[in-house]
Amino acid sequence: MMAVGLGFAWLVAANVLAMLPSRDNLWTRAYVLIAIGIPLLGYITYINGPLWGMAFLVAGCSVLRWPVIYLGRWIRRVMAKTES
Repeated sequence: MMAVGLGFAWLVAANVLAMLPSRDNLWTRAYVLIAIGIPLLGYITYINGPLWGMAFLVAGCSVLRWPVIYLGRWIRRVMAKTES
């Protein structure tokens, strides 16, 4: 259960960091959270199974929704270029 506790701590830290003012629209913090969150997500999935991993993936995507939205837009642009 330590992995789940670390996941919840990451979620709390992400929400606290989102409430603090920032000059760069929180992108630097988002990059740091992503760099910490991806290995943590792998650890949670390895220790507790894919159900907990998917739950924390969804929770992380809801906290970091703008990077996910921009990633989706970039993938659509790349796919549109390869189709033409």
